[in-house]
This record gives sequence, C-alpha cells and structure tokens, in this order.
Amino acid sequence: MLTSLAHTAVCVPDVEEAVRWYESVLGLTVIWSPVLMENDDIERDMGELIPAPVAVKAAILGVGDGGASGDRVLEVIQYPHAPGRAKPADATLTDHGWSHVGLVCDDIDATRADLEAKGVRFLTEGVADIVGLRTTWFEDPWRNVFILMEKRHPEKAYYNQY
Repeated sequence: MLTSLAHTAVCVPDVEEAVRWYESVLGLTVIWSPVLMENDDIERDMGELIPAPVAVKAAILGVGDGGASGDRVLEVIQYPHAPGRAKPADATLTDHGWSHVGLVCDDIDATRADLEAKGVRFLTEGVADIVGLRTTWFEDPWRNVFILMEKRHPEKAYYNQY
C-alpha cells in the first residue's frame, strides 16, 4: 500500500549547475549534495531503464530546513553516460507526461519580484486568484515548469483553500 509521495525528479544536463541555480535563485536547501552513482546497486536499480554503463548523478533539494522537507523534495538528476535531449522548442504544458512542480510561498508578489530580479522567466503575466490560492507560473533554465502558490489559509493544504 502506498503511504506517501516521496519526491519529484527533474532531469538536467548538468547537476552542479542546476543545484547552483535552484539554491541561489529559488533559495532551495541542498539536503544531499551531487553524488555520482555507478556501481552494482545502481545497475540493479536502473540497468533496464538507461543504456550501459549505468551512471546517475543526483542531488536532493528541499525547502527551508532540509529536515522539515521530509520526503517532499526535488531530486535533480543527470545521466552522464546517456545524455538526454532538451525539451523541443514547441513543447507545451499540455503535452503528456510530467507537467509541473508546485511551490508554496508566503508572499507571492515579493517572491515573484525577487525571482524576476534574478532573471527568472515567468510564463504568465501577474498573479491569478483561483480556489483560494494566488498563483503564477515560471520555468527554470531547462524549461521545467513550476507554479508558485500563496495560500489564503496557510494552515490548510493547498488543495483545501476554499
């Protein structure tokens, strides 16, 4: 039986560069610094999913105090011996597959202004009000999409704001 949602993973061409971006621009906390795994354990885990020789470089990032993130973390991964492809220029949010990651903030106007000052590309103009949330959308340098959310009732889950 499933008991929790553990993480969302984003694949990038360079883990170190991505960790620097997520840490300096979004303010995420590095819980597990980038590490290269290329041994029998990772071969048994992913050998049927990616070409040999199997190697994964990964880091784990959280929000605020790393311990407070628990299992709700962002895993940043790179496959050094099997480089992937960049998202096609015509990729859209409605394409099948992974869509976006939701991030909660306490002041969406200030957070958006801070991210814009750091050069983050927003996908929407301004901030929307929907089902008790204030929202705005942006993407990272690798075109992974994020929704930034401010909750009307911080003590409640984001999906239970109205």
